[in-house]
Amino acid sequence: MTTPLTQLTGSYVLDPAHTRIGFVARHAMVTKVRGAFKEFEGTAQLDGADPARSSATVSIKADSIDTGNEQRDGHLRTNDFLDAPNYPLITFVSTGVEQRGEGEFRVHGDLTIKETTRSVTIDVEYTGNARDPYGNLRVGLEGSVAISRKDFGITWNAALEGGGVLVGDKVVLEFDVSAIKQD
Repeated sequence: MTTPLTQLTGSYVLDPAHTRIGFVARHAMVTKVRGAFKEFEGTAQLDGADPARSSATVSIKADSIDTGNEQRDGHLRTNDFLDAPNYPLITFVSTGVEQRGEGEFRVHGDLTIKETTRSVTIDVEYTGNARDPYGNLRVGLEGSVAISRKDFGITWNAALEGGGVLVGDKVVLEFDVSAIKQD
């Protein structure tokens, strides 16, 4: 049995073992590369009665990027892309939450990549809640947002012989979250 939203108010932490923070980017104009960040932490303060009072923060280790190809991952960690040695964290801090419908929310916030901060709006769906075998209350959330990598100073590319470029500008960030209530 799921708990009503009004009873979910409290502090939460992301469960990294059951949360995915991923991305999708166009490659060579014909396919998509998918990947995820393996190391991150995050907290949320949920207010089930007044979702506008909810907030969230996420901190991602840039060098934990994983696309399943070590050579590509190594390139993504360089200054051509994330410059992980000089900018080790990617952060998101919410600035507002609005309820859009039953279980649908729009989370506004500041995304910082390579010390460049841009406002983004993430459409989020509440996917439910449950007590796990250890008695913890968990909530599930899914969301995504499309960003322009150029907006964050990530402009590296290579021209393709037949026209176009190797890496698309649009990157879709994907969030599949399991958060555990702390109080």
